[in-house]
Amino acid sequence: MQIFRAASHDDVLMLLVQIVVLLAAARGLSELVSRFKQPGVIGEILAGILLGPSFAAALFPGLYGIIVPTEAVQGFLLETISLLGALFLLLITGLEMDLALIRRHARTALGVSFGGIVVTFVSGYTLGQLLPEPLLSGKENRLITSLFLATAMSISAIPVLARVLMEMKLMRRNLGQTMIAAGMSDDTVGWILLSVVIGLAGGNGLGVGDVAWIVSKVLLFIAFSFTVGSYAVSHALSLVQRHAIIPGALFTVIVLTMFTLSAITQALGLEPVLGAFVAGIVLARGGGIPKQAHETLQMISFSVFSPIFFAVAGLKVNLAFLFDAEMAVLTVIVIVIATAGKILGTYLGARLIGRQNHLTALSFGAGLNARGAMEILIATIGLSLGILSQDLFSIIVIMAIVTSLIAPPMLRWVVQRIPPDADEERRLKQEAILADSPIHSLNRVLLPVRIDPEGASSRIIEAGILNLLGSTNRLQIELLNIPYKAAEKQQGLDYLKKIRPLFHVEKMILRAVPGKEPAAIILDEARAGCDLLMLGAPRDNDLRGGGLFNPIIDTIVRQSPCPTLVVSKGTVNWQWSPRRILVPVNGSAPSRNAAQLAFQLADKDTVVIILNVIEEQRRGLSGIFANPFRMTRLEQIQRDIVEEIAAMGEIFETKAEHEVVFARAYDREVLRYAQANQIDLILMGTSVRSGPTRLFLGSRVENIVLQAECPVAVLNVNE
Repeated sequence: MQIFRAASHDDVLMLLVQIVVLLAAARGLSELVSRFKQPGVIGEILAGILLGPSFAAALFPGLYGIIVPTEAVQGFLLETISLLGALFLLLITGLEMDLALIRRHARTALGVSFGGIVVTFVSGYTLGQLLPEPLLSGKENRLITSLFLATAMSISAIPVLARVLMEMKLMRRNLGQTMIAAGMSDDTVGWILLSVVIGLAGGNGLGVGDVAWIVSKVLLFIAFSFTVGSYAVSHALSLVQRHAIIPGALFTVIVLTMFTLSAITQALGLEPVLGAFVAGIVLARGGGIPKQAHETLQMISFSVFSPIFFAVAGLKVNLAFLFDAEMAVLTVIVIVIATAGKILGTYLGARLIGRQNHLTALSFGAGLNARGAMEILIATIGLSLGILSQDLFSIIVIMAIVTSLIAPPMLRWVVQRIPPDADEERRLKQEAILADSPIHSLNRVLLPVRIDPEGASSRIIEAGILNLLGSTNRLQIELLNIPYKAAEKQQGLDYLKKIRPLFHVEKMILRAVPGKEPAAIILDEARAGCDLLMLGAPRDNDLRGGGLFNPIIDTIVRQSPCPTLVVSKGTVNWQWSPRRILVPVNGSAPSRNAAQLAFQLADKDTVVIILNVIEEQRRGLSGIFANPFRMTRLEQIQRDIVEEIAAMGEIFETKAEHEVVFARAYDREVLRYAQANQIDLILMGTSVRSGPTRLFLGSRVENIVLQAECPVAVLNVNE
């Protein structure tokens, strides 16, 4: 058996030269067009067009064979690098698919998507049937070319759309979210249609059986990916996050998932980019991908591989045909039909199905008309498979560029005339408040528990708080028991199963990890992508060992990589759920964090009480000669603080009360107020202070934790 050989010295040299020139030109022009508020992808495509047969290669034929491959091996090598750019781009697109967002705006988004796809598909198919024969790759390919053109015109460019929405600060508005949701639906349906068309192009017939077989393969692949694939990916991510010690292990799993599903689609006779797209969705649904890994993926893709892909796509464009008047007119017709079809289709879908007003319906067409990267990717696939001729490929690329250029001004003109309604304005204010909160987006919560003789009743408080958080966040809770001996592992799992019914969340993980260093085990688990570490703490002086809680909890809070919520015990019943939450505040960042958490916990029946305690001057000369005007100014400042924080209640649609009181001792007044006003939970915010050997949260906080009759939760965020 012959061992494979590397490409020749000259072929490798040409590949390296092509990468250097294309990447430098693509990034440079991307920077230039970005300064003019245009999508960077336009510059990357222009780099290829300027270096290719349209300009530089036509003026300097010596560039053929150097920048523009002329040998088959050189072309294959450059296409392989280009394919990596397409795969990474579709992987990131899939990762940014938010299925919950689509469900939230389902009626309007699906209406807009349905109208946009149907009208553009019909208009694109009709256009394909009327194309002059010279534009076809062969007379026998008219039907496939028409179907391919219809599919290509139906799709939208989420990366371009997202960038435009971010620049216009529309991403979090209902309009922007619905537009992204509709674009996601467009892309999902578009890639499925594309896979069917490509499958038909690779077959020998176009009968009902052929179509049914291709559709079946697509649906079976999607079903496999979202069942077996999701299960495998979720467990692989969890395994790597907990146990891998080599750097970049999580990133390796992400890339392996992309290549695996891409290989499956290629083996099925579909296009590998469909596998990459589905891989992104599967990884996003699995959750637990740290922001750092996502950013690394984007950096590698957007800085290296995607620019090369788009530059290579531009390299294949030959604008010489535009000097033919007939071809130039045909290019304009394609652009007009694509734009009119998308605007009309999305408008009708938004009006008739989504029941939106005139301007809102018009805005969807303005935004979704941008074809950009996705259109060029599809055109590249069509050219490589022989479905599109060189001239038709060039027309589609020009259409993608023009629609991406006109989308921002069109969208800007329409959106300026659509003010947000009251509910949307409230939601935007809520998101602005939570944007700086360390717990604004909770996914994974770790709750270590020890076997308690009281059984499940000892976990009522933690369960009550997490159930409230789970009503507004898609939580994944991990219950962790740490037996001292391996032989006690099953006993720990049995206890976790016993308390499991207390937690009303869909996704829970029960784990027992034997070990002699519980603090180290808990911190290792927290470093595996946890967003919140909740700790149930005893208030028994015999267990504290000189610390506020006990040495283990003290160590964990001081070293935790994520926010911690330490919950002390109180007298509660089985139906406990905090209906009156007291939040002592002083205007500091920790106390504001606690207030924000309280509003996240609150529902329509909850009252959040914002309390500020001003300590009175003590007796003696300093008290006798105290400046009364200074105290009045101090009181006004504190009242402004509590009123500002309490105003969050209206934004969160929660009943909020606020009060400023004078007292000799801060901690005693909080305890008195809690008892007199039937408080169910005291929620306090702190920042760790270094003690000589233990956790120190301040004497006032410690006194409240130790003496309160109701449960006390202390939220700590390490700087």
